Amino acid sequence: MQKIITVTRKEWAEVFKNRFVLFTVAFMPLLFTILPLILVSQGEAMGGTGDIPPEIVEMCADLGGEECIQSFLVQQFVVFYMIIPIMIPVTIASYSIVGEKTTRTLEPVLATPITTVELLAGKALAGVLPALAATWGSYALFYIGLTLLLGNPAVTAVLTQPLWLLAIFVLGPLLSVLGVSLAVMISSRVNDPRIAEQLSAMVVVPLVFLFIAQVSGFVTLSMTTMAYGALALAVIDLGLLYFASQIFQRETILTRWK
Repeated sequence: MQKIITVTRKEWAEVFKNRFVLFTVAFMPLLFTILPLILVSQGEAMGGTGDIPPEIVEMCADLGGEECIQSFLVQQFVVFYMIIPIMIPVTIASYSIVGEKTTRTLEPVLATPITTVELLAGKALAGVLPALAATWGSYALFYIGLTLLLGNPAVTAVLTQPLWLLAIFVLGPLLSVLGVSLAVMISSRVNDPRIAEQLSAMVVVPLVFLFIAQVSGFVTLSMTTMAYGALALAVIDLGLLYFASQIFQRETILTRWK
């Protein structure tokens, strides 16, 4: 375990020197907090409940028109908080391997008596932990911001519904592991950090389309959908972790990576 912690600390010391990584970790969660707060606070300006789907109106029948709209808007941004935990580790992990290769700092690490599993576990934690901290911190700020801005417990309560809790505390970590695994696999096969970042960032595209589809009314997220999604992600993560460990061939990196 000590070796894993050492690798994690080393990763943080290296990757956080990169301004793009710092921007992604620090400012993207803030952006994804401030933007929803602004839009939710403007819920009254959107008009009456006729502007939102009838099924949503039925769900908030005990609320007023403005409260119903604000609750609906809060629900839409759950996908935002599924993008944060995958985008941050992708950025960190995609740089960690190929970045070390270009700076000639990876080979000495691979020559030490550390197993591939320990090395990849340390790199994975270096990406997952900041992502979860940023996601949960952003979620807490969103909750506090809604409480202070609206002062309406009925609207704020949407953030503590099972759908949100499942997305933040179950799907978030699973998505982080997914992002790290894909980034490690891609970084093991390319030599340019920018190419690794661009290819790894493609994993966010399905979530962006999901957000657009949800806002457009084509898709409605439910607990059943999210639960099945969590189970599918758990299986996919196990498979990707295995393939990542197989693709990362330290002997090839030491002898033939140019």
